[in-house]
Amino acid sequence: MSKNYLLIYSEQLATEIELLCQNIKAPSNTLFQIRKSSSSIYANIREANYGQSKADMLSEFEIALKESSETEGWLQLLFNTNNIDEESYKKHRNLCG
Repeated sequence: MSKNYLLIYSEQLATEIELLCQNIKAPSNTLFQIRKSSSSIYANIREANYGQSKADMLSEFEIALKESSETEGWLQLLFNTNNIDEESYKKHRNLCG
């Protein structure tokens, strides 16, 4: 059975974002939003694996793509406001793409 790298990387991103949020001081709304969007990537990719049709599967992947863009935006905001350093920003941003 081949590895599902989308699932592996999305789980890694959701886990790392959760750990990041536990260790930084930032506005609670920003932390809530980035947790929500990053975990949604993982959840939608999991759901896509069991889509009821090809259209359903593609829809789940499209949602995950949108959530990935949103997560990247929240990371950019955290970086721009000096809540995370450049290394952390790049590490997590790379998992979004």
